[in-house]
Amino acid sequence: MFTLQLKTAAQKNPKPSFSIPCRSLTTSPPQPPQDSYLANLILQSDPQTLTQILHNPKIEWTADLVDKTLKRLWNHGPKAIQFFKVLDHHPSYTHSRSSFDHAIDIAGRLRDYKALWTLVSRMRARRLGPGPRTFAIITERYVAAGKPDRAVKVFLSMHEHGCPQDLNSFNTILDVLCKAKRVEKAYNLFKVFRGKFKADCISYNIIANGWCLIKRTPKALELLGEMVERGLDPSLTTYNIMLKGYFRAGQIKEAWEFFLQMKKRKCEIDVVTYTTLVHGFGVVGEIKKARKVFDEMVGEGVLPSVATYNALIQVLCKKDSVENAVLVFEEMMSKGYVPNVTTYSVLIRGLCHAGNMERAMEYMERMKDDKCEPNVQIYNVVIRYFCDAGEIEKGLSVFEKMGGGICLPNLDTYNVLISAMFVRKKPEDLLVAGKLLIEMVNRGFLPRRFTFNRILDGLLLTGNQAFAQEILRLQSRCGRLPRQVKL
Repeated sequence: MFTLQLKTAAQKNPKPSFSIPCRSLTTSPPQPPQDSYLANLILQSDPQTLTQILHNPKIEWTADLVDKTLKRLWNHGPKAIQFFKVLDHHPSYTHSRSSFDHAIDIAGRLRDYKALWTLVSRMRARRLGPGPRTFAIITERYVAAGKPDRAVKVFLSMHEHGCPQDLNSFNTILDVLCKAKRVEKAYNLFKVFRGKFKADCISYNIIANGWCLIKRTPKALELLGEMVERGLDPSLTTYNIMLKGYFRAGQIKEAWEFFLQMKKRKCEIDVVTYTTLVHGFGVVGEIKKARKVFDEMVGEGVLPSVATYNALIQVLCKKDSVENAVLVFEEMMSKGYVPNVTTYSVLIRGLCHAGNMERAMEYMERMKDDKCEPNVQIYNVVIRYFCDAGEIEKGLSVFEKMGGGICLPNLDTYNVLISAMFVRKKPEDLLVAGKLLIEMVNRGFLPRRFTFNRILDGLLLTGNQAFAQEILRLQSRCGRLPRQVKL
C-alpha cells in the first residue's frame, strides 16, 4: 500500500513526518485499516500536528471514515472530541448526522453535558437533527450516569428540539430504562403514556423483558394478561422473553413446562427458542439436556445459528470442559459457520480459566483469519488471567498492544492492571500504578475514590512523596474530595 508524507509547515525545526495510508490496488504488504492508522496518529499528536494531519488535502474524509475513527478513539474520549472539533473546521469536509451522534455519545460518556448540548444545538443549526437516534443516545447516557429522571425529562422535551415523540421513541426510552433495570420507572411511564402513543406488542415485550431481567416473572406474566385484554396477540418474541425469564430466575421446571405449552399451542418454535433452552439448561449444569436439545433442533427442522453454537460453547466452558468446547468450535467451523467475536470471546475466556494461556493467545491470533478483531473485553480477560497467574509482565505486554489505535483500553482494563500492581508490593509496581491512574484520567475515565486512596497509601509507604503529591492534585482536579494527608 502506497503512503504519502505529510509536509511540515516549519522547515527550520522539522517535525517527524506522518504517513497517511491511501487507497491502492496492491495486496502486499498488509497494512492496518485506514481508520486504525489515523487513530494512532491522532493519539500521538499534539494540537498543532493534529490540525496538520486532519487538514491534509490528500486525506479523503468521508462520514464513514470519520465514524470509524471516532469508534477507534472511543476509549480516549478527550482525544475523540478534540479530533471531532478540529475536523469541524476542515475547508472541504462537513460532519454528518452520524458523526455528531458519535461525538454526543462520547461527550455523554465523559459526562460533559455542556459539550453534549452544545453539539445538539450545532446539529440543529445545521439542520442535521437532532433525530430519534440522538435522543436515544442522550437518554442512555443519562441513565448510565444514574440520572433516570433526567433521561425521562429529555424524552418529554424532544419536541422542543424539533424532534416530535412517537411510538418508536417511546419504546426506546422504555427499553433504555428496562435494560438499566429501572423497570419500575419504565412501567410507570408506560402506564401514563401507553394510550397517547398507542403502545404495541413491542412496548409490552420491552416491559415484560424488563421484569424478567430483575427476575420478577409473575409481573411479566401479569403484563401478558393485560396485553391480551387490550386486544394484542403475544408474538413468538413475547414467548421467548418469558422462557428466558424463567431460566434467568432459576425456574427450570417452569421454563420446561412453558416450552411444552408453546409446542402444544403450536407456536412456531424458532432458533432463538432453542438457543434459550441450550443456554438455560447449560447454565444450571444440565449439559446432557442442553446437548440433547441442540441435537434435536435439526430433527425439528430448525438449524442452529452462530448464537446457538456460542451458547453451547459457553456452557461447556463453564460447566463441562474447555476441550469439549473446542470440539464444538471445530464442529461449527467444519459445517461452514463463521465464528464471530462472541464465539472467540467465550472460548478464549474458557481457555484462560483452564490455565491454557498459550492456546488462548493462539486463538486471538486465529481471529484475524476470520476477519475478527479482538475487542476490549477479550483483551481484558487475557490481561486479568495473566495478572492473576502472577505473570504481570505478560499482562502489561498485552496492554501495550492495545495502545496503537486498534483497540484502546477501557476503565476495566486500567482497574485490572492497577489492582495487579499491588500484588508484589514492589515500589516500581506502585509507580506504574500511579502512571496508569494518570493515563486513565487523561483518557476521560473517572477512578473510584478507593483507587486514588490505595495508590496514595502505596506511594507514601514506599517513600514516593513527590509522586503522591501529584496524585493528590489529580484527585482534587477530578472532583474527588482529597483526604487530609501529610506529604
